Amino acid sequence: MTGPRSVRTDARGFPRFWDEERETLDPAKRDALILDRVQHQLRYAYAELPFYRRHYDAHGFHPDQVRSLEDFTTKVPVITKKMLVADQAAHPPFGSYARDLPPGGIARIHGSSGTSGVPTMYAVSKADWERAGEVHAMAQWCAGVRPDDIVQVGFPFGLFFGGWGVVQGAERIGATLFPLGITESQKHLELISRLGSTVFSATPSYCIHLLSVAEQIGIDLRESTIRHLLVGGEPGGSLPGTARIIAEGWGATVADAGSTSEMYPFQTSVGCEEGTGTHLYTDEVFTEVVAPADLNAPVPAGERGAVVYTHLWRDSQPMIRFAPGDETYLATDPCPCGRTYPRMPEGVLGRLDDMLVIRGANVFPSAVETALRSVPGLGPEFRIRVRKEGALDEMTVEAEGDPALRAPAEEALKRVLGIRVPATILAPGTLPETTFKARRVVDER
Repeated sequence: MTGPRSVRTDARGFPRFWDEERETLDPAKRDALILDRVQHQLRYAYAELPFYRRHYDAHGFHPDQVRSLEDFTTKVPVITKKMLVADQAAHPPFGSYARDLPPGGIARIHGSSGTSGVPTMYAVSKADWERAGEVHAMAQWCAGVRPDDIVQVGFPFGLFFGGWGVVQGAERIGATLFPLGITESQKHLELISRLGSTVFSATPSYCIHLLSVAEQIGIDLRESTIRHLLVGGEPGGSLPGTARIIAEGWGATVADAGSTSEMYPFQTSVGCEEGTGTHLYTDEVFTEVVAPADLNAPVPAGERGAVVYTHLWRDSQPMIRFAPGDETYLATDPCPCGRTYPRMPEGVLGRLDDMLVIRGANVFPSAVETALRSVPGLGPEFRIRVRKEGALDEMTVEAEGDPALRAPAEEALKRVLGIRVPATILAPGTLPETTFKARRVVDER
């Protein structure tokens, strides 16, 4: 176990960085380290993991072709969740992209739900689990978590990886951990007060839901002991409107911690304490943004594109150029916090396969959320209904609140989406409450 390595201190007297040398490294030097790890992973995967050898041979690719990070992006074929699922079905239980570990060599087995009902399984070696704990600690330190905090976790503890990452980081930091998981919303609020919890971790939707529950039972969360919120599991924590509602309602800072089941147990990004977006730990999980129509074509910083991730250190089941289907954009300008990692200014914007084409306009559920969060008085829940009218897809947005808010809601939707979208204002409590990940789209086509 290691502790923070920083010579500068914060307002609470703790080191400002978890690993100052690493977090403030010159980007050019970091890129050289990344290239070395990329080349290592490619050679290892081709030699030891049959899935990658078959995949690369089929695309006429060999690891020796990569001499630069540009080569890596333009020459290495991506992998997708569909490919991983098919390979695990043919080579159970972990697929031929997983290393054979000796008895006792697996530290954790987790998974993600599948559309067929068969979960995708992930095996993590003890060395990988140990390294991942260090990354989570660095990320949570960036988000403001310190050894004197009490961290209350509202993520589930089961097949899903998410809550366990919070546990890893908080324990490595030395904070007091309260892994309550999913329970009655009122119970979470009561225990925050009873224990004096200072950090709360859950999905953005659940944090907003708790604001509504607190209001109903007469609790002002701005007066609670919570000073930091660590959110993740869905887009929203980096969307300005959503983050503002959470921060103002709780009277606390909000940090968006991102990853996917495939990239776990490693953290890919975390919200910056300066509010400039989420820093990407590119020397742990290398992150590219590429053209959605050509995943071997890089796009410049500031331009929206598809995300591609690569494990640089994991060897038990590495993902190399994994395309999860998410969209984002990057910023590489200097950050006031002093960290030199690139950033996603608005985090992950949404899933490309969640994108709706409405009268020729591309609409993401996250954009609808951005619009609605700008209208004071609307409730925390909303729903998007999509239907077919002739040859065109049409949508209606449902939200909760006073009927007089219909016009402001439609104006906000037009301003953000660029098209007119009808809004229906329902009585508070009509829509299902969000206790984990929100399900926002009802497809009636």
